[in-house]
Amino acid sequence: MSLPRPSEPASHERLYRNLRSRIMLGQLPPGQPLTLRGIAAEHHVSMTPAREAVRRLVAEGALSLSASGRVTTPELTDERIEELSALRALIEPELAARALPRAHFALIDRLAVMNGQIADAVERHDAVGYIRCNLDFHRTLYLRAQAPAMLAILETVWLQLGPTMRVLYGRVRRNEPPRHHRMILAALRAGDEPALRLAVRTDVTHGLRHLTAG
Repeated sequence: MSLPRPSEPASHERLYRNLRSRIMLGQLPPGQPLTLRGIAAEHHVSMTPAREAVRRLVAEGALSLSASGRVTTPELTDERIEELSALRALIEPELAARALPRAHFALIDRLAVMNGQIADAVERHDAVGYIRCNLDFHRTLYLRAQAPAMLAILETVWLQLGPTMRVLYGRVRRNEPPRHHRMILAALRAGDEPALRLAVRTDVTHGLRHLTAG
């Protein structure tokens, strides 16, 4: 007996999460055109879940929809990049500070291991792996803040920056993990909130000049 086909809502949710992850991790470059038919064919779903997934991603700013109905990943202007980076500089130090009272040594050790995984991705020249491990490092810390609304807003910012972060990785040509992560870990171990805020703010904004370079 054949298994029943997945329902449209289940298909839509899987497709949405898959596309969202690919965009956030920079697997789709800025300005990449997408079609509902192409998305549906690639993911073996009907047009309905493809349309619904795209609608949600457009609402989150992860995809752009032109007046003619053309769907693309966003090509961010310098002004838009600066705005999103400013949001990161406001939200992420606050999340880190809220996480600090709950940042036990086991969590800090886990973050140190994750930083080692970032170093491995750098050594392999794995841009997507680097972005994934870097976001996981930050998300793991921020989850301890117990501020879900703030984290949800931040993830939307990460989502909008995803394709552009892949471009940044190519421009910077990293040969080591972010040095500011070591400062974050040191501030966590010392329980030093001002140093933690500064380290996080510096870490999330220092790439701006590469993003906005002509």
